[in-house]
Amino acid sequence: MIISWFSLVIWSCIGIFGCSSKQDSYTTWETYQGDPGSNQYSSLGQINKGNVDQLEIVWVYQTGDSLGQQSQIQCNPIIVDDILYATSPTIKLIALQASTGELLWEFDPALDFSPHVNRGVTYWESGNDKRILFTAGSLLFSIDAITGKPVVSFGTAGVTSLKAGLGPRAADLFVISTSPGVIYKDLYIIGTRVSENADAAPGYIRAFNARTGAVEWVFHTIPKPGEYGYETWPEDAYGKIGGANAWAGISLDVDRGVVYAPTGSASFDFWGGNRTGSNLFANCIIAIDAETGQRLWHYQTVHHDLWDRDLPAPPNLVTVTHNGVKVDAVAQVTKSGYVFLLDRDTGKPLFPIEERPVKKSDLKGEEAWPTQPFPVKPPPFARQNFSEEEITDISPVANEYVKTVWATTRTGEQFIPPSTEGTMYFPGFDGGAEWGGASYDSNTGILYVNANEMPWIQHMVELELNMGDQSKPKTIKDAGEKVYKANCAICHGQNRQGNATGTYPPLLELEKILSKENSKIIIEKGKGFMPSFDQFSEDKKNALLTYLYDESINNSNQVKQLDKNWIETMTKELQEFAIPYSHTGYNRFFDQEGYPAVKPPWGTLNAIDLNKGEILWQAPLGEFEELTKRGIEKTGTENYGGPVATAGGLIFIAASKDEHIRAFDKDTGTELWKHKLPAGGYATPSVFAVNGQQYIVIACGGGKMGTAPGDYYVAFSLSENQFDGE
Repeated sequence: MIISWFSLVIWSCIGIFGCSSKQDSYTTWETYQGDPGSNQYSSLGQINKGNVDQLEIVWVYQTGDSLGQQSQIQCNPIIVDDILYATSPTIKLIALQASTGELLWEFDPALDFSPHVNRGVTYWESGNDKRILFTAGSLLFSIDAITGKPVVSFGTAGVTSLKAGLGPRAADLFVISTSPGVIYKDLYIIGTRVSENADAAPGYIRAFNARTGAVEWVFHTIPKPGEYGYETWPEDAYGKIGGANAWAGISLDVDRGVVYAPTGSASFDFWGGNRTGSNLFANCIIAIDAETGQRLWHYQTVHHDLWDRDLPAPPNLVTVTHNGVKVDAVAQVTKSGYVFLLDRDTGKPLFPIEERPVKKSDLKGEEAWPTQPFPVKPPPFARQNFSEEEITDISPVANEYVKTVWATTRTGEQFIPPSTEGTMYFPGFDGGAEWGGASYDSNTGILYVNANEMPWIQHMVELELNMGDQSKPKTIKDAGEKVYKANCAICHGQNRQGNATGTYPPLLELEKILSKENSKIIIEKGKGFMPSFDQFSEDKKNALLTYLYDESINNSNQVKQLDKNWIETMTKELQEFAIPYSHTGYNRFFDQEGYPAVKPPWGTLNAIDLNKGEILWQAPLGEFEELTKRGIEKTGTENYGGPVATAGGLIFIAASKDEHIRAFDKDTGTELWKHKLPAGGYATPSVFAVNGQQYIVIACGGGKMGTAPGDYYVAFSLSENQFDGE
């Protein structure tokens, strides 16, 4: 819908306050996660402990483009004056009247790509030039914030490639961005999501010109010869290894002109025999000069990562009292359940961090790093050891069921290397902390962060790499199986069985649910969490499809009937990104009823005093009503999406599997209010005011953890007779 002429006039006459003054006071939500420092805090207090139970839904907007079970919305909307900007399940950009939910305009990128998750958009302005920058597929768009039309002076007719500046190797590889970038002057600074496998593109951080779309600088997270950190890799790693990407987003100190980028692991995630060394700048907090792209300092939170311990959220830029002195700091939450608190100017820890010995790997060719960093304070906000004492006790049957499986795995401490025997990850692959981030109240020095307490089990699977005559593919289907084992089995399972939550569906009897032609489109374009594999040759795609559709082996399917060069060509392709291991997938450890295998709580909300390095309280987040009825107290649930603390003494958070949004007393952790949502609110809420009235809006996209999908944005506020205005 095109915005009306009257609305255009009103909107343009209102004007926009300077970003820094409003955002510094935390009264607006013009930036992803509330402010450039990623603090997810609002100084609005109209909604408070005394009236939060009177909150009601004031509007609901339904995008109308849900994609079914794979559909999600993880977007944290931004609000500029009274216009809300967000994205839909199919990555349409929408502008809504923030107080009513009325659609003002919608931009559909209408590209030949498969939709993926998107966590937000970015606003830029210069005088009357007002733009929304957002990504869809491997492209970066610049859209006029008033009209919803592409800005033709940006890139090519309003769009440029996210692969720009990554080098020729990335041209055919999977590159998208799930988290928005930050604006510094006329620079749009952003990271990317790339493959988790050996075919990953490099995760370089780049600054695009917000006016033209040109790349202004590139920071090589896998250093090239002569660059700092090059010696922490094999000498040719920069040309072969990918990942080390800032997929979780970036924080900005506007006054210092410094961005703080959290990076993930190098790829392949779980075996690093081809990347010996500590692997800078993977798993690092990197302070980068926003103007030039030059490294100022870094701190590595995991050396030579073998556990997919990406830094999962932008760091909070905080000010704490340390040894009686105010110190500007960086607080980085992690999947492992720790907070790294570092001086913002130097990167030096404010509390001790110990390098402790960890176990060696017994996988072939692997050289695990001998030590890993453990913060001494604050203590971890998630349990660290899935010992026998922590096995679920919700029933004797569950306890015995879990104990039998638990006894077959390697567990008991952090950083146990991946193994063919089976390794327990606790906290699991999704934390601890995750992409929802943490909220920080600068008035008290307290950080609020939600956590998952879900164990996951992984088994490594050795692959056959020596392609001698006996190992070369004999049939197309045989080649397809090798392609599947190396690229697809880590998500869909070694036997195509999928995973328990439905995030990665089974691929058995595929012909009954999806045509071969549509499967090929998904392979080429990706879908949801699945990356594109368009870099595969036609022969490789067809071989994979032959295997997936269990096509019978007949004369036409015999390699010997094909071009004699086919065997050698396919063998070369199979070895292009070859590594000696795959794994059985991302598997949560459940009991026989489908509940987490560990004792509750399974999801928590935590308050951490960063001045003292102490945990003040922990509260369960979410519940299973059927367990409550059985007399099992509130257990908490897995959760995705972050908290927002407010000056009203509250913390707002959705995130939980039970599809509620809640308000907690931020002083005590007591749950004060909850409301059932039309679908799971797996996103971080936005808090803002229009005409003196405070609102909370949450994206309700569902789809995670096996819950129903949705395509809603829901706004809450007090009725007019319950507030006096501000």
